[in-house]
Amino acid sequence: MQKTDTVSGGTPALEKALSGDEELLSYSDGVQLMNEENLFLLGAAADRIRRKFCGDTVTFAASYYLNYTNVCAASCPLCAFYRKGNENDAYTLSTEQIVARSKIAVEQLGATELHIVGGFHPKLGLEYYENMMRAIKAEFARVTIKAFTPAEIFFIARVTRNSIKEVLLRLKSAGLDALPGGGAEIFHADTRKQIVIGKCSGEEWLDTARQAHELGLRSNSTMLFGHVEKPEHIVDHVIKIRELHGKTKGFTTFIPLKFSLENTLLEQKGLVTAESPSTYDLRVIAVSRLLLANVLNNISVYWVALGKKVAQVALSYGGNDLVGTAFSEEIFKAAGKAGGTSIQELATLIKEIRRTPVQRDTFFNPIRRVD
Repeated sequence: MQKTDTVSGGTPALEKALSGDEELLSYSDGVQLMNEENLFLLGAAADRIRRKFCGDTVTFAASYYLNYTNVCAASCPLCAFYRKGNENDAYTLSTEQIVARSKIAVEQLGATELHIVGGFHPKLGLEYYENMMRAIKAEFARVTIKAFTPAEIFFIARVTRNSIKEVLLRLKSAGLDALPGGGAEIFHADTRKQIVIGKCSGEEWLDTARQAHELGLRSNSTMLFGHVEKPEHIVDHVIKIRELHGKTKGFTTFIPLKFSLENTLLEQKGLVTAESPSTYDLRVIAVSRLLLANVLNNISVYWVALGKKVAQVALSYGGNDLVGTAFSEEIFKAAGKAGGTSIQELATLIKEIRRTPVQRDTFFNPIRRVD
């Protein structure tokens, strides 16, 4: 159900968020909202701010997820997807296989966007990635290629001994249109050192995203939550995204990603014994909306990680976008989350909460209303 427009009795931070001023919430405001605010008041406030900036439209893309390799030089305890190359299920797709999957995505599933990410393969040259872009564009000139997270770009630059700028320029010339937002995880070093091994630092992720934006490549931004982080680390992460976007205007959306526990080292080592409760998930999404208000006003709800029913609720806690159809998603699937949906199913989920479903492109331009 939609919340009413009446919100009262909240903390000073919530009153500040609802004051109508354009003053941004501070770090201490965000911590107060994470720790003290009544969840239902918080959700009502986030819903009001969502309506102010986004109206009652809920958007999503027709996207196909293509994971070109699961071989990875990193060994992140948060990940169930990676392989070291000697396992039977390790793989790296050829350019021909990638084009064949792209054909299914575009011609059979109606995808307008290819979301391409993979592991940090230590033996692939820059030409592999360039050839992938060129081959896809040669067959499907109009499809948007959203590929290679800032973390992947950083790794590719290091392993191929090129600058980040050179890698980005060459990939853009080959057909890259935008970057996904993965690999951000949590920026704060206290948390990051527990969940990431062999991946760029938070500062390096932000700097890579900055360079992409300065070259005209827009990107998503993400945050992985629900593992070993503290509320303070959530707030720190969102504010760093806000600060960079304030400078570059390069992010299209912010996507809080719920950590999926199954088959990860965090589970096996007993560092995380249960996934975060839905109440915490909703709090993170609502606080993200309030912290980013007036700066980055698309908050995406990733239904693959949350589940479709909780995702519906999250659309009344600040969310205005359902990311996409996520055809052929593999990374969360490896951690026990079932993927797969259709344009019509996403539209139905949206209409059930009396909002308007609109299919969009990668850059949040509307394509069509889905009835």
